[in-house]
Amino acid sequence: MPVILPMKNRTPVTLAPSKIVCIGLNYLDHIKESQSVNVQNFTNEVPQEPVLFPKTPNVLTAPDAPIILPAFVREYAFDEQRTDYEGELAVIINKQCKNLREDEVMAHILGFTCFNDVSQRNLQRNDKSGWYRGKSLDSFGPIGPVIVAPEDIGDVQNLAIETRLNGKVVQQANTSQMIFTVIELVAYISRNFTLEAGDIISTGTPSGVGSVKEGDLVEVEIENIGILKNPVKDER
Repeated sequence: MPVILPMKNRTPVTLAPSKIVCIGLNYLDHIKESQSVNVQNFTNEVPQEPVLFPKTPNVLTAPDAPIILPAFVREYAFDEQRTDYEGELAVIINKQCKNLREDEVMAHILGFTCFNDVSQRNLQRNDKSGWYRGKSLDSFGPIGPVIVAPEDIGDVQNLAIETRLNGKVVQQANTSQMIFTVIELVAYISRNFTLEAGDIISTGTPSGVGSVKEGDLVEVEIENIGILKNPVKDER
């Protein structure tokens, strides 16, 4: 479902991407918590190149809209059902591009915003195909609250990022701690796929991921952007 977000001094932007490319294992402290996350292909090894995986556009969820925990997951009767928040910085592409040099990247970025890479861990652990389903359930990609243009963001590699669960700080880091920078990521991804206007790249989460349940409120705050708030509800 498309999401409309305001943009400073510009008309609102309707997000309806052809693809959402996410980055795994891009903060060292998150890599160190691999044992507690306990999903396929999540190890304590530092990656030599960016770890890419997709989320499908149906995940997109507006600020203040609920993250829906799907009813069908309860039918599996997992010993412990676990769906996690993951606060991240997202990049939105402004025009079609391929094989970008690093010095060309910023000219191809519309702006930056907050993203919550919600992840159903039980499916990630058990699906033979890997992370696809657990990352792409409806509502599993809250985004917003605004898009901030490159000229207004400041130093994109020096932004405080914090996630709060019911008001308690659960993730706290800085984009300076990324293993691969925003510019490196966009250039790398553009060598693999043609990027289209509106495509979203989510740049990875720091340590402190954890589970949510009905009634929770998740807030992702990034310096110079704002706060993305979403309640959590069970599907009825």
